[in-house]
Amino acid sequence: MTAEPKLNSERCLTERLVGPVAHVARLEVLRVFSYRTASPNEVAKELGKTLASITYHVKVLKDFGCIESVKDRPVRGATEHFYRATVPPHFEDDKWEKLSRGTREEISCMVFRALLGEVLRALRHQTFDARADRHLSWVPMELDEQGWKELVAKQLETLEEEQRIKVESAKRLCASGKSGRRVVAAMLAFETPPGFGFLPSHD
Repeated sequence: MTAEPKLNSERCLTERLVGPVAHVARLEVLRVFSYRTASPNEVAKELGKTLASITYHVKVLKDFGCIESVKDRPVRGATEHFYRATVPPHFEDDKWEKLSRGTREEISCMVFRALLGEVLRALRHQTFDARADRHLSWVPMELDEQGWKELVAKQLETLEEEQRIKVESAKRLCASGKSGRRVVAAMLAFETPPGFGFLPSHD
């Protein structure tokens, strides 16, 4: 039986979240794999980087479990490997509840890691605040069980509406032949520990 992965220290948690996206070029590589399946050679050409550099970042991302190999293709006596991001699709509540806590933690780390990478990339390229109507909110609150259930239900409604907007927009873009702008919409709702403050520094 394979031992279940655990996040058993603050340092371990920080490394799992930040480690894969600690390098700017790695952010770019992960973003490509988040949108499509590609080989290191294709990514190198797309980003204008050397194959050796991209191969190194691909190895790091694979070691952290951020990407997975999906297929191989013979090319002039060699083998070209293709990868994609491992951020899983949306889980229905009944399926999510059947997962072990350790598995849920691993999946949460993968999803948050991808989101963190998108935020850092947008800030670096100065697109995050390019639009005055961009949305960023943070609402700390103290809820009873009913309040928590109402909050989660409302976010699920919003997720469904976002999916509708995504589909309808794709139809309009396809009909017009125009290119759209890439956008990330994210929501969070989670229980926080007692007290205040961030993770302690490990300097």
